[in-house]
Amino acid sequence: MSNELIINSTQTGCRIALLKDKVLTEFHHEEDDNKFNVGDIYLGTVKKVVQGLNAAFIDIGYEKDAFLHYLDLGPRFTSLQDFSKRVATSKKGQEFKLEKYNMKPEIDKHGKITDVLTRNQKVLVQVVKEPISTKGPRLSCELSLAGRYMVLVPFSNTVNISKKITSAAERKRLSRLVSSIKPENFGVIVRTVAENKDVRELDSDLRNLLDNWSSGMEKLKTAKTRDKVIGEMGKASALLRDVLNESFDSVYIDDKDIYDEVKTFIRKIAPDKEKIAKLYNGKAKIFEHFGIEKQIKSAFGQSVSLKGGGYLIIEHTEALHVIDVNSGNKSNREDGQEATALSVNMEAAKEICRQLRLRDMGGIIVVDFIDMKKAENKKLIYKVMKQEMDTDRSKHTVLPLSRFGLMQITRQRVRPEMNITTKEVCPTCHGSGKISPSILTSDTIERTIDYLLTKQNEKDLTVVLHPYVYAYFTRGTLSRRLKWYLRYFKWVKLVQDSSIAITDYKFINKLGEEIQVDLN
Repeated sequence: MSNELIINSTQTGCRIALLKDKVLTEFHHEEDDNKFNVGDIYLGTVKKVVQGLNAAFIDIGYEKDAFLHYLDLGPRFTSLQDFSKRVATSKKGQEFKLEKYNMKPEIDKHGKITDVLTRNQKVLVQVVKEPISTKGPRLSCELSLAGRYMVLVPFSNTVNISKKITSAAERKRLSRLVSSIKPENFGVIVRTVAENKDVRELDSDLRNLLDNWSSGMEKLKTAKTRDKVIGEMGKASALLRDVLNESFDSVYIDDKDIYDEVKTFIRKIAPDKEKIAKLYNGKAKIFEHFGIEKQIKSAFGQSVSLKGGGYLIIEHTEALHVIDVNSGNKSNREDGQEATALSVNMEAAKEICRQLRLRDMGGIIVVDFIDMKKAENKKLIYKVMKQEMDTDRSKHTVLPLSRFGLMQITRQRVRPEMNITTKEVCPTCHGSGKISPSILTSDTIERTIDYLLTKQNEKDLTVVLHPYVYAYFTRGTLSRRLKWYLRYFKWVKLVQDSSIAITDYKFINKLGEEIQVDLN
């Protein structure tokens, strides 16, 4: 499986697409003015302590105060407060190292927020959930710094190994190795990608994280409330940190500054892969060149088509996401109802997993699969969904199909859902209605022409279509229609018809009869 990262610089930031075997699996839009990313550490001020919620609201600079629950303070909150206060009030040249710090007693996990926090108190906090809808950021005082092979946890001494590393011998090796190189008062969570890595790579990653911590503590000496003390890296670098592996082929970037940043980061974490970063200089826009724009149009609509003929309807409410699976024109192509349902549900399960990652959907997701009678088929759908979700980096839980054919999924939501407008204003009604993306219509027409000319050997083919689509195929000296002739050595007659919708078309043979084509 090939992995490619495509980065497109925009006026407001950058767009990032992760392709697996040329198929879009993750899409992120990072804006330059976007603050409060997951992982950022701020010096905040307590604005309100709410005893009824056992929580406090913290001012870190967002328009709405951030939320901090008592359970998110962490057992070592007293040590964090005491240490950060000593660092902030230390004189120039005076250095406090966490390795030499004497930890304070743990707080009571069943305690009250009023016992440890008061109004106007300064507190070091980390963003664990970005602002979503009308809610401000969610915070934690259990600080952590993520690296490529491990996560550094200050004010802790434990070493935890990723559950995805199943080899007992390897878990024991990593635990022993990390315990020998980590400093006192720092805990470590070993990530899955650390499996079979040698001590040199792990030690280098640990040193980088310790340097980040030291830089943040140095900044804390002069920090004012609302200041960012330690910032998470850019989205592109964070993605590379999390997904870079042996199957990663290339990273294409169309901006020199971002290219230099990414190349420096790769050189730092994986010098042997530095050459995969490539500066794109093509004439076409980078997302057009790699076919990403069309994939975005087809993937982010309310209705998502499946290759086999079925389709998904994705609805979002305040409380949850609902996904309805429909058979579409697949119903005529299987031996029976149960076979049809199983076939569509299998394909839908794989596409749903892709959609969850692509849109970064979180919270509660309810999937209404097509009803199946056989218990083994229901178990198979559950098994496929579990396997596909195993590649998802977000925490999630998948439950088996209920008696009503519903599957419940929970997925960690730490940032707003990716939402892209894929509907276009109709040129006929000038915005009083909406239509599906016309960019997909041209693709379907071209695929059908290829099928009719190569598989069915049609001659004197005529296509009736909307004037807008007609102009798309005929404009320019080397038009798309001329390219068809150079490819197939057959001329395709195009006829304009303004009475049909922009997404409609007809194929006519030499006898004047309409050709019915089903490519699914």
